[in-house]
Amino acid sequence: MSAQLIYDLVPLGSIVTYSDGSPRPPERHRKKVAAWENRNGGGSLIRKQAETRVGSTTLPASIALHKGDYGSHGTIVLRVHQTFSVNNDLKFSAKERPSIGTVLVLDRAGDDSELIHLAANRMAAEEWLTRHGYPNAVLQQVTADTVAVVAVEGRTAA
Repeated sequence: MSAQLIYDLVPLGSIVTYSDGSPRPPERHRKKVAAWENRNGGGSLIRKQAETRVGSTTLPASIALHKGDYGSHGTIVLRVHQTFSVNNDLKFSAKERPSIGTVLVLDRAGDDSELIHLAANRMAAEEWLTRHGYPNAVLQQVTADTVAVVAVEGRTAA
């Protein structure tokens, strides 16, 4: 499916993969492997940003994936996110959606919010918030409507 369909149909917290369809180069070609990994990978869908205007320029809608955290001894020193325009040529797939009953911890209210944590339930989300400083955080429970499979052009967006 396209990035536009991910933006339109897939809920935050879903595991999304993307690919350009090319085969992985041999490991001995480090630069080619790095370039390939930039266009083939996956992560957790953490943000959907609507189209915006900056002066006379229009920026298309985009999605952002959380690809990983790096650090040691429980301290995260680097978070890796990757943003994709809905107009790009990559092929996306939603591999896993958040379970019904899980709770999304969003950094703020509104359509432009970003997923900062996915908790198993409301109590776990509230406990996580007490240990992490997000004063404007919003909790949103995942319902059956949120994870429903939507039929698109005779296919399912799963």
